[in-house]
Amino acid sequence: MHSIFVTRALPGTGLDRLAAKYNVTVYPLDRNITKAELLTYVKDCTAVISMLSDPIDADVLGAGPNLKVVANYAVGFNNIDVEAATARGIAVVNTPDVLTEASADLAWALLLAVSRRVLEGDAMTRAGKFRGWAPELLLGMPVYGQTLGIIGAGRIGQAVARRAKGSGMRVLYHNRRRLPAAVETELGMTYATIDELLAEADFVTLHCPLTPETRHLIGADELKKMKPTAILVNTARGPVVDEQALLQALRARQIFGAGLDVYEREPLLTPGLSDLPNVVLTPHIASADVRTRTAMVDMVVDDVMAVLEGRRPRNLVNPEVWERR
Repeated sequence: MHSIFVTRALPGTGLDRLAAKYNVTVYPLDRNITKAELLTYVKDCTAVISMLSDPIDADVLGAGPNLKVVANYAVGFNNIDVEAATARGIAVVNTPDVLTEASADLAWALLLAVSRRVLEGDAMTRAGKFRGWAPELLLGMPVYGQTLGIIGAGRIGQAVARRAKGSGMRVLYHNRRRLPAAVETELGMTYATIDELLAEADFVTLHCPLTPETRHLIGADELKKMKPTAILVNTARGPVVDEQALLQALRARQIFGAGLDVYEREPLLTPGLSDLPNVVLTPHIASADVRTRTAMVDMVVDDVMAVLEGRRPRNLVNPEVWERR
């Protein structure tokens, strides 16, 4: 019988379908698993359901001689050495599409929270410091009718653009490949270079993957190009932003504020970042609504079962593995 290891407890009852057919072990602790622990757990497994925080590198893959599939409970898979998995004939699957709307919702929530200083107002009110309405109390930045810059115009970036239409915003975007004209027209998106986007946008929201090219895509030079009234939102990957440079820009009020759901050395924060009033910090919860997280479980379970039963999985990251069979 196949043995499946799950590196974190998952919501819903989706794992019950696996447990009805296979031996399923769930990591018992409520924390990220270490590499040393992974090396032990994968020894006898044919499948691993992993989290984005799990280091599924060549060592871990090599420690599981019977591994057939690694199913990442995330749309991203930069935690997995896909090349090493492919060389060993191990299928890698992920959970695309399903978290698009939830992730766009959180990007929009961060945008609003920073621009209207929601957390500052909440803290003031809870602390009993609200003394009544005042003309200059917690003045924020307008949203409706402003310019939104989207870097990374995939599914999530386009979902954010749809939300911007309802707020009468002008939308600029930058992407590795320009979108079809029909999509640009439908969503009201205008292609721009990164420099043009940074200079013109009132809000810059990041939705690009983490690659060698996008690491520190937003650094000190890019932050200097933004308006002093601009807001940066990152729900993509932490290392896309040079967090130290962002800290300095926020401290100097070089930009108005930032909303972050991901971090460069996650879960660690750059010292000083949490002390700033002009940044809103959430703990990597872009996909954290009940519908989305439950659907993600179903997706990884479906694909694990497909591989173990000899069927091509739906969300195969390395299709060449299947083509060689």
